[in-house]
Amino acid sequence: METRMRTLVKSVLWILLGLVSMAVVGFFWTGSLVAGGGMAIVNSLIGFVFYLAYERLWSRISWGRHV
Repeated sequence: METRMRTLVKSVLWILLGLVSMAVVGFFWTGSLVAGGGMAIVNSLIGFVFYLAYERLWSRISWGRHV
Protein backbone atom coordinates (compact mmCIF):
# COMPACT_ATOMS: atom_id res chain seq x y z
CA MET A 1 0.00 0.00 0.00
CA GLU A 2 1.24 3.51 -0.78
CA THR A 3 1.64 6.17 1.85
CA ARG A 4 -0.58 9.21 1.66
CA MET A 5 2.47 11.40 1.05
CA ARG A 6 3.56 9.33 -1.96
CA THR A 7 0.05 9.52 -3.41
CA LEU A 8 -0.02 13.27 -2.81
CA VAL A 9 3.37 13.86 -4.49
CA LYS A 10 2.40 11.70 -7.48
CA SER A 11 -0.87 13.59 -7.77
CA VAL A 12 0.77 17.01 -7.67
CA LEU A 13 3.37 16.09 -10.29
CA TRP A 14 0.71 14.60 -12.56
CA ILE A 15 -1.46 17.70 -12.23
CA LEU A 16 1.48 19.98 -13.03
CA LEU A 17 2.08 18.05 -16.24
CA GLY A 18 -1.61 18.30 -17.07
CA LEU A 19 -1.64 22.01 -16.22
CA VAL A 20 1.10 22.77 -18.72
CA SER A 21 -0.42 20.67 -21.49
CA MET A 22 -3.92 22.07 -20.91
CA ALA A 23 -2.61 25.65 -20.89
CA VAL A 24 -0.97 25.08 -24.27
CA VAL A 25 -4.13 23.49 -25.70
CA GLY A 26 -6.31 26.21 -24.17
CA PHE A 27 -4.12 28.94 -25.64
CA PHE A 28 -4.22 27.47 -29.12
CA TRP A 29 -7.96 26.80 -28.84
CA THR A 30 -8.92 30.28 -27.62
CA GLY A 31 -5.99 32.43 -28.74
CA SER A 32 -5.95 33.94 -25.25
CA LEU A 33 -3.34 33.25 -22.61
CA VAL A 34 -5.76 34.29 -19.84
CA ALA A 35 -8.64 32.11 -21.07
CA GLY A 36 -6.35 29.16 -21.79
CA GLY A 37 -4.65 29.51 -18.41
CA GLY A 38 -7.99 29.79 -16.63
CA MET A 39 -9.24 26.65 -18.33
CA ALA A 40 -6.04 24.85 -17.36
CA ILE A 41 -6.26 25.88 -13.71
CA VAL A 42 -9.91 24.85 -13.32
CA ASN A 43 -9.27 21.57 -15.11
CA SER A 44 -6.20 20.88 -12.97
CA LEU A 45 -7.99 21.54 -9.69
CA ILE A 46 -10.87 19.25 -10.61
CA GLY A 47 -8.46 16.61 -11.95
CA PHE A 48 -6.34 16.78 -8.80
CA VAL A 49 -9.26 16.03 -6.51
CA PHE A 50 -10.50 13.15 -8.66
CA TYR A 51 -7.03 11.67 -9.19
CA LEU A 52 -6.21 11.79 -5.49
CA ALA A 53 -9.47 10.03 -4.61
CA TYR A 54 -8.95 7.51 -7.43
CA GLU A 55 -5.43 6.63 -6.25
CA ARG A 56 -6.54 6.27 -2.62
CA LEU A 57 -9.40 4.01 -3.66
CA TRP A 58 -7.11 1.77 -5.72
CA SER A 59 -4.57 1.61 -2.88
CA ARG A 60 -7.22 -0.26 -0.85
CA ILE A 61 -7.85 -2.86 -3.55
CA SER A 62 -5.52 -5.86 -3.39
CA TRP A 63 -6.54 -7.35 -6.76
CA GLY A 64 -3.60 -7.76 -9.13
CA ARG A 65 -0.89 -7.14 -6.54
CA HIS A 66 1.95 -9.48 -5.78
CA VAL A 67 2.88 -9.21 -2.14
